[in-house]
Amino acid sequence: MKKFQFSLDNVLSYRQQVLEGQQNEYVKALRRVQEQQARVDDVRLRYQQLNQQFREEAASGITAADAMGFENGLRVLEMEITRESQTLQKLQRAAEEQRAKVLQAHMDAAVLERLKEKKRTAYQKEEQKRDEQFIDELVSANRVVRMEA
Repeated sequence: MKKFQFSLDNVLSYRQQVLEGQQNEYVKALRRVQEQQARVDDVRLRYQQLNQQFREEAASGITAADAMGFENGLRVLEMEITRESQTLQKLQRAAEEQRAKVLQAHMDAAVLERLKEKKRTAYQKEEQKRDEQFIDELVSANRVVRMEA
């Protein structure tokens, strides 16, 4: 009895390797997004802390020079928040593009998996028919031998 062989096994293997590679890249992209989100959160926290410090010191009375120092510091942090947020958006877009590549690679591999299963099912049905035909021929030959005897 011959073993089932799928003629596109090499292509299926390649597509599965591509899928694994795309999944690994997607994980890396998500990690970069998380790291960048942490940076954005850190800058926002520093902004809130500086703003809180400014309010507390302003309430107790500070010089104009100190107030301008706080305002400059807050503006610098605002620009940093903007820059880090833009970087975050770029990384999120890149991660989303990578996700689309993963989905496409998954669909490509799944198509071949389904085809392989269909071919395997057809092969098994054909194998079963051959076995049944062989058994029928054996039974018929056995009857003929008994009748002649």
